[in-house]
Amino acid sequence: MWEVRYLPAAAKELGELSARERVAVANAVKKLQVLGPMLPYPHSADARGAPKLRELRPRSGASPSRALYRRVGDIFYGGDRP
Repeated sequence: MWEVRYLPAAAKELGELSARERVAVANAVKKLQVLGPMLPYPHSADARGAPKLRELRPRSGASPSRALYRRVGDIFYGGDRP
């Protein structure tokens, strides 16, 4: 299982989403925890114009929410800067 940590700003933004979107992001995070860097498109993709930054795409990209994350060692950090 891969470790995912939320940065304070990311945790705050997550709390501001609707309940439906929080569930969608939580499901995407669970997939990241299980598959780590092997999480395929459309569930994860490179964040355009931001090297080494990726985005989770809840509901296979059908959600308006995107959760930015980056891998540092064996840990994924939610937010744009670990």
